Amino acid sequence: MTKVLIAGGGVAGAATALALHRAGISASVHEAHPAGGDDAGAFLTVMANGMAALESIGAGPAVMAASYPAAAVELFDAGGAHLQHRAIEGTARTLSRAALYRVLQDLAISRGIPVVHGKRLIDAATVDGGVEARFADGTHARGDVLIGADGIHSPTRRLIDPQAPTPRYTGQHVVYGYADGNPAGSAPDAYHMVFGARAFFGFTAPGDGRTWWFARLTGDSRPAGTTAAQWRELVLDAVRDDATPAAAIIEATGGDVVGGDSYDIPTTPSWHNDRMVLVGDAAHAASPAAAQGASMALEDAVALAAALREHPEPATAFAAYSARRRAQTEETVAASARMGRPTA
Repeated sequence: MTKVLIAGGGVAGAATALALHRAGISASVHEAHPAGGDDAGAFLTVMANGMAALESIGAGPAVMAASYPAAAVELFDAGGAHLQHRAIEGTARTLSRAALYRVLQDLAISRGIPVVHGKRLIDAATVDGGVEARFADGTHARGDVLIGADGIHSPTRRLIDPQAPTPRYTGQHVVYGYADGNPAGSAPDAYHMVFGARAFFGFTAPGDGRTWWFARLTGDSRPAGTTAAQWRELVLDAVRDDATPAAAIIEATGGDVVGGDSYDIPTTPSWHNDRMVLVGDAAHAASPAAAQGASMALEDAVALAAALREHPEPATAFAAYSARRRAQTEETVAASARMGRPTA
């Protein structure tokens, strides 16, 4: 194995490049976006399993420095009554998706891994015992294998299997926002989760002078042009009658809002062929309820790099990786779908 091409420079792609580098395998990252990737305005929690994966590729300290602790979840009902305290096991960290992109990509670059932006994959084919990837700007790149870390709408997934399933709309919207101050007096290392009458609302005030919040609410799929103001008003209308801090938090939020429809992929029959393989959301996209999307991608990166180090034949390595990861990730996707149902 002399060269690996990675399509996608988000969490899965950058982490896979770092894992391969740690395994002594050369890789280059080809990212479609000018910087970062889709959904960069959202935030996420890297759970203990994801943090363990980051430590194994030498990225733990950098992510710790760019993030905030997440130690507990406090559950409330729509009337404001406290239902339960849940400790988050192990080390978990909250950070924006954009911050995680930057940290992982900066680490990759610092370790000599090429990260090239503006390279949207449109096609790939097996050539001379390797693979050639072709990009929308007319350029191409050759390597021994192609790793599709290109997200839920992965072109690589369709190249591997033209009959691959398309993402399934979960019936929910997910909206993220950042409010000025801490109007709810939230503890800096806790998430407050509200089972509202019309929306599931969560927030934390991690210590940067803002309250970070998200909401999940049901509804028909909304058009791609829905504005930040429209997402804000949609959530505000859904939480206005709850006796919780949700409305006050949203009212303290300006234009720093991003929303979208939530999709998942319950199963992907073919994770790989002889020269191409999927990682992260490209293989197993989950709705956000279980807060495991990033952590699963990080675990994929470590597992795939280990398989490629242990098995010189790519198809054998891909099969070993898939066998190790498939059952666990599909269980998590299914669990996350179940967790989202109470708001339906």
